Amino acid sequence: MGTSLPTRERQAEEVLDRLHDEYPDSTISLRFSNRLELLVAVVLSAQCTDERVNQVTEDLFEKYESAADYAAAEESELADDIYGITFHNNKAGYLKSIGETLVDEHDGEVPGTMSSLTDLKGVGRKTANVVLQHGHDVVEGVVVDTHVQRLSKRLGITERERPGAIEPELMELLPESEWQQSTHLFISHGRAVCTARNPSCNACTLEDVCPSSKLDSEVDLASGEPWK
Repeated sequence: MGTSLPTRERQAEEVLDRLHDEYPDSTISLRFSNRLELLVAVVLSAQCTDERVNQVTEDLFEKYESAADYAAAEESELADDIYGITFHNNKAGYLKSIGETLVDEHDGEVPGTMSSLTDLKGVGRKTANVVLQHGHDVVEGVVVDTHVQRLSKRLGITERERPGAIEPELMELLPESEWQQSTHLFISHGRAVCTARNPSCNACTLEDVCPSSKLDSEVDLASGEPWK
């Protein structure tokens, strides 16, 4: 059942308030020490767990310290170095291309604009948003990963299906001050409770305001009426 924009705004506000209480220290879980490492880690994290990425990048970042190192690497060697990452052959090509572009067009530095970042091979808006937020302290949008995509729909905040449509809707619904942290909160909750399969509704701090709850207490936050 669809909800009006004001109802979604109130729903989003309540969700964020509760998740802030539940996960007060929620933040990015990828490990990095500079902008290049951040960019590489986020590229590798596509359809791969952050835990696995952190395992692989521990050695990777010791071997490849600059954009020039990635540019000069043999693609097959890069693929071996990131083996265990999903689609490691494709991502090796991305890393080499990114290194080449950074060297040729940005003096080896990671650029700080959305357009420059999304011009890099293998970098879409989600990756660019993470790099801008955590590498340049610039917040231009909401990072919509698989957890944000799943939870925002389950919680009745959006009816959109694709990240490209979900992001502008979240940017309209959420205060700009919450654009960055909302992603971390959704990710924390998605990993701990609202998993893709068999979410733990009985242990969820949002159960009573969730239209997708498997229990019998679904309530529309705005009206006090049942969602279904």
